[in-house]
Amino acid sequence: MRRGGVRVSHAGTGRAPAGVDDPEAAPAPRPGVPAPSRRPPAARRLPYLLVLPSLAAFAALLGYPLYQVVRISLLKLDLGELIRRETVFVGLANYRSILADRFFWSVVLRTVLFTTVSVALTMVLATLVALLLERLGRGLRLAVEISLVLTWAMPALTATVVWQWLFDTQFGVVNWLLTTLGIGEFGGHSWFATGLSTFAVITIIVVWQAIPFVAITLYAGLTAIPRELREAMRVDGASAWRAFWSLIVPALRPLFMVTCFLSIIWDFKVFTQVWLVRQGGPNRQTVTLAVYAYQEGIATSHFGRAAAISLVMVVLLLAALVYYIRLMLRTQEDL
Repeated sequence: MRRGGVRVSHAGTGRAPAGVDDPEAAPAPRPGVPAPSRRPPAARRLPYLLVLPSLAAFAALLGYPLYQVVRISLLKLDLGELIRRETVFVGLANYRSILADRFFWSVVLRTVLFTTVSVALTMVLATLVALLLERLGRGLRLAVEISLVLTWAMPALTATVVWQWLFDTQFGVVNWLLTTLGIGEFGGHSWFATGLSTFAVITIIVVWQAIPFVAITLYAGLTAIPRELREAMRVDGASAWRAFWSLIVPALRPLFMVTCFLSIIWDFKVFTQVWLVRQGGPNRQTVTLAVYAYQEGIATSHFGRAAAISLVMVVLLLAALVYYIRLMLRTQEDL
């Protein structure tokens, strides 16, 4: 190109002539639109630095104890080894021992059935209580909520002792009430003579203390459902049962899932109520995995086997956690 007799070349400048598109040239910012700014590296690392204390606390409070349980489960650590201050590495012998024990598998089945029944009763009764709270007046609702909070706040030890007295053979209120109502002759009846009746009492105690948290959580979710939707279904002639399954259940599905999973964790590892009622009796018919691990570890000093049983519990709960996460992801995709 010539300008005033002088040949001008753009090859050496690396720039295209004015008005010619350059694919490598950065687009000029439009007027009134701020140019995008890049965060400095320190700002990008800040969120991870803020999470670091929580991760450190998590590793200290959970990671290290879990490591110790795994390590002990690979050792022969009985009372003799503790006295001699020696450890004998046995690998997976403790796991092979418990997995070959028929009583261990009966305990696993018993624990799963106990957890299933307790969680099912908790969710059904808590849902009914939440629906009741919604229909009560302000005064009665407040009284019921205070009662629920006090029930939930009561220590498990205290609640178990009170319920044991209620089902006492000689002075129990339950026997007196059933006899007075004419249901049968329950004078001197023992509710702890068989494994089934003992488990029934334990289930009542566990469910009674689990209902308040779930009921209040579900009631909070019910208050978030717009009244317009319920009025619309009522105008369309939908029954209360239809409204429950078509409106309330889909709206509260995330809360149902969260409270159900938390109840599974709590009921699966429950120890206090089972141990205080009959220490796993009668004839070890109410032994759950938590009680079995305690009996093997603290009562008989087989700490390697107890650690192996504890890790089996962790694995079973992790399996439930994986299923819960998959279910939550599927629910979010549907939404």
